[in-house]
Amino acid sequence: MKKIILYGSRYGSSRRYAEQLSALSGIPTASFADAHALSDAKILVYVGGLYAGGVLGMKKVLRAHAPVPDQRLIVATVGLADPSLAENVQNIRASLQKQLSPGWFARASLFHLRGAIDYQKLSPGHRAAMALLYQSLRKTPPEKQTAEDQALVETYGKRVDFVDFSALSPILEALLK
Repeated sequence: MKKIILYGSRYGSSRRYAEQLSALSGIPTASFADAHALSDAKILVYVGGLYAGGVLGMKKVLRAHAPVPDQRLIVATVGLADPSLAENVQNIRASLQKQLSPGWFARASLFHLRGAIDYQKLSPGHRAAMALLYQSLRKTPPEKQTAEDQALVETYGKRVDFVDFSALSPILEALLK
């Protein structure tokens, strides 16, 4: 049974998770940009960074490859939003439902991981978007801010790393089923 772990990573968190999952499972990993014939993969794991509600590279890869019978998809999103908060998971899954075809979404096992951010390494566009968001949140009264909003304000401009390899355990279990 062929298995593959693909990742979409701009700043490195998704790649780190994919490489660790590969080391734990023995399944090869590759960037989504290097994805080729996936129709013979019985299990496809996609670890991707969340950017503006979408998972980097996932739509491109899966649009080019229609699901085949008995093929499993495991998607692990990586972002700053805390996946222990139900509202964050709801928002991520609603976005995934828009990004995946009904065929892929129906067979996907979904997991959510926390990533990292280093404002000094952000592209100019991402840095500008985060600055606008930060300025907007600073104008919002604290009682109207969500926990995520408050965390963004507190960590703005800093290097923050929430990567937690122990969070890969449920994904590893799903791979071994």
